[in-house]
Amino acid sequence: MKKLIAPSILSADFTKLGEEVEAIKQAGADWIHVDVMDGHFVHNLTLGIPIVEALARTNPPPLDIHLQIDKPESFSEKFIDAAGDSILGITLQYETCALLHGSISRIKARGVKAGVAISPMTPIYVLEEVLDYVDMVLIMTVEPGFPGQKFITSMTEKVSRLREIIDGMDNTPLIQVDGGIKMDNIKLIADAGADSIVSGSGIFGTSDYAETISNMRAEIES
Repeated sequence: MKKLIAPSILSADFTKLGEEVEAIKQAGADWIHVDVMDGHFVHNLTLGIPIVEALARTNPPPLDIHLQIDKPESFSEKFIDAAGDSILGITLQYETCALLHGSISRIKARGVKAGVAISPMTPIYVLEEVLDYVDMVLIMTVEPGFPGQKFITSMTEKVSRLREIIDGMDNTPLIQVDGGIKMDNIKLIADAGADSIVSGSGIFGTSDYAETISNMRAEIES
């Protein structure tokens, strides 16, 4: 299966958002990862519904929306509406979603992929009851909240363990990894079993997005 690269738009230059979206689209990005934070679950405020609506108007790659917010089940369908035809999926943060199974069901009923994310210190076993239903599991390799953090190397083993579990299932959700991923560690994550790799400053912090994404693909496909 082809491994997917999803630039995190949080690291883009927001003074020229449309140009940045077009640049990573032309560079071959598979998805755009959209981090939504409300200042409660994490101590940061980021992208809301108006920005998602603006992104949708740029004819972007599919929008992969991660809700790092309190009570994400109350907002998931609002973000689906905001993204319109550009939506790929909604990922709920396990630690903040009190109604996880029902929320996943409602997302999927809209014809949208549903994912669940877990923070670095949250064990994999908490997902046992939903692995048969979700389309994707996001393993955070930094603490949620701020871009530019250093990759937590020990999370590689967590990705490998999840890969072993999923490979033994009938349902095979994608494994996504997000946090501190750059050229020097992307192969490590891919080899551990990640299907979708999110990178923010590892792409937007470089001078040539096309070259960076091409080099990343060469690393993860070798």
